[in-house]
Amino acid sequence: MELIDGNRIATAIIAELKAEVAALPGRKPCLALVRVGEDPASVSYVRKKEQTAAEIGVTGRVILPPVTITQAELEKLIDGLNADPAVDGILVQSPLPKHLDELAIFRRVAPHKDVDGFNTINLGKIAQEDDTGFVSCTPAGIMELLARSGTDLKGKHVVVLGRSLIVGKPVALLALQKRAGANGTVTICHSGTRDLPAITRLADVLIAAIGRAEFVTADMVKPGAVVIDVGINRVPDATKKTGYRLTGDVHFPTVAPVSSKITPVPGGVGPMTVAMLMKNTVKARKPGTFTA
Repeated sequence: MELIDGNRIATAIIAELKAEVAALPGRKPCLALVRVGEDPASVSYVRKKEQTAAEIGVTGRVILPPVTITQAELEKLIDGLNADPAVDGILVQSPLPKHLDELAIFRRVAPHKDVDGFNTINLGKIAQEDDTGFVSCTPAGIMELLARSGTDLKGKHVVVLGRSLIVGKPVALLALQKRAGANGTVTICHSGTRDLPAITRLADVLIAAIGRAEFVTADMVKPGAVVIDVGINRVPDATKKTGYRLTGDVHFPTVAPVSSKITPVPGGVGPMTVAMLMKNTVKARKPGTFTA
């Protein structure tokens, strides 16, 4: 069994981006990070993104509107960032407070600044295999992990657990694409799937992204499969100072021995998400990369 080290691969990508940014003429790339509220995970994620941006040479502009901000006020803030020529990329940290329409806010971000890849146009560009768009960061990170760990999807059966707009649907489209490293045969499973274990056992590559702690067990995995665990779940653990531990959607102790390659949690997909956000931001800074 080979552990796919997301920290190591993300570090390599960040080093490549640092050199790329250093060579850019003129103004350095600028990423606007919008966080509404004090959700502890969101605070941690935005801080990590800000630190990584600084490391690469990207300007991180953190914007913290009050948790009481209305939909109209937040849309006006996004419109201002869309119109600001000094801002290359915009990220609105999810989840937003319940009174805000998250999908409408994602759609509000101009497609050419949508470095999170959630705008309708950028999702459509994945389906059309149009490289001028921005691929959402976690799916892009998964594909990079597979490529850099020597896993070619051509002719392989890829089973995706989960159909979210953030991970499941885009990663399925990426695995399907007619290009080097992809060309997989893809099945998407979800809450309406019958006899789920029978389908997951057919997977040469299993991507688990359902947000249920340690849901995937050894009996659901074909021996020798490559397993990508996208989940980050907090479960109670009295032995930890925090009172909890982080675990994925895969029961690592039992699944790892039967898989050929597997990502850990933490240290697998997570670091890749931030690295790909930075890659999108650097891409956004280059003139002419995005076409309508």
